[in-house]
Amino acid sequence: MTALCQPPASHFIDGLYIEDAAGDPIPVISPATGEEIARLHAATPALIDQALDAATRAQADWARLSGSERGRVLRRAAEIMRTNNRKLSELETRDTGKPLQETLVADATSGADALEYFGSIAAGLTGEHIPLGADFAYTVREPLGVCAGIGAWNYPIQIASWKAAPALACGNAMVFKPSEMTPLSALKLAEILIEAGAPAGLFNVVQGMGPVGAALSTDPRVAKVSLTGSVPTGRRVYAAAAEGLKHVTMELGGKSPLIVFDDADIENAISGAILGNFYSSGQICSNGTRVFVQKGIKEKFLTRLTERLQGVVMGDPMDEAVNFGPLISAAQMEKVLSYIAAGKAEGARLITGGSRANRSGHFVTPTVFADVTDQMTIAREEIFGPVMAVLDFDDEAEVIARANDTQFGLAAGVFTADLTRAHRVIGQLKAGTTWINTYNLTPVEMPFGGVKASGFGRENGHAAIEHYSQLKSVYVALTPTEAPY
Repeated sequence: MTALCQPPASHFIDGLYIEDAAGDPIPVISPATGEEIARLHAATPALIDQALDAATRAQADWARLSGSERGRVLRRAAEIMRTNNRKLSELETRDTGKPLQETLVADATSGADALEYFGSIAAGLTGEHIPLGADFAYTVREPLGVCAGIGAWNYPIQIASWKAAPALACGNAMVFKPSEMTPLSALKLAEILIEAGAPAGLFNVVQGMGPVGAALSTDPRVAKVSLTGSVPTGRRVYAAAAEGLKHVTMELGGKSPLIVFDDADIENAISGAILGNFYSSGQICSNGTRVFVQKGIKEKFLTRLTERLQGVVMGDPMDEAVNFGPLISAAQMEKVLSYIAAGKAEGARLITGGSRANRSGHFVTPTVFADVTDQMTIAREEIFGPVMAVLDFDDEAEVIARANDTQFGLAAGVFTADLTRAHRVIGQLKAGTTWINTYNLTPVEMPFGGVKASGFGRENGHAAIEHYSQLKSVYVALTPTEAPY
């Protein structure tokens, strides 16, 4: 039976839960059972206005604190999140359908890492001294103001934390809109920040669909918009933000290449391919869904991959023995099944999977296609489901050219025993986040983001600070000021 997860109210504004039943209803559906586990309401214009006013007020006071004081709050929030990891993971599993085995180690824990990391560096966000002969200059790093965060449904609390942590460390406030499909855990992050000592109004959560995101993207009180989502959504949000010349970070989709050379450790490469295609049931933007395998080892790779996939355990995602969950919704399941049908129709060789699982919920079996060509639909478009396309190649120059032949540029991976070749190939792949002999590891210390249609800006690492702050230059004259008249 699916547990109810009804929060006290739909929104968290100015330190309190707030409801307004006049907003459009948002049913929260369990991907594992199809049952409704909560019902929320979209934010009305009045609530959005209230959230932005609260954030504007809180930001002014928060920015006056020292970096050390802000950092202590974020680090306390990280501790609270870790203490409550199991409860948060169970909530995330019910909301997203991801196996508890996964959420226990990859969701709230990653959010806590971000809060701790940016809380630890907040005190060191200083400028520089610039000697200018008898005069000098210095720079000051200042907050942007109120930031709007727009989240995706695949990693709800992680994405909320990845956006909130650097924003708050730099002295900003945030109004965050989760995906309407996974709206629950961001509310818990808001609670945690208040418990950790953040002022009311510093981090607000408003629920809703596109119109709410559009309202945040265009409001003059918002200085920056940070989106995680699809390319079509990114285009709309970017255009809306551009009208107000706002700062923007876009983490969008991908169709990333994972290249396996014939000298690679097969088991290691298959592990990377599994992580890059079937973790979270394939619902990860950085997934390496175009797996290029050198011809000499292709059949060996496919045979062993098929054997390894026998280890998939489907079932109730709350069961920690389960390691493969459902897709987020019935609509997403139908979309993935349509791509599988396209792969079959266009002549790709189905190795395993390729159908809806015979069980309740939105389950699709892990699917592997071989003999995929570059122009097939499954090799061109982002599927966002458990569908791996295996393409074969002859040599290095060929695979680099083919790997780069895409509008996307979020991620890429290379598996080879030759580290000289690994660095050489990675250096030529047009992608923002890359891996050598592993895949999809995203520690908070490492910047994450893409190029081309996969977006711009970076989350995590010191690079994120550049996207949530601005520099003020101050020239200090110690000599007389000369003028021509």
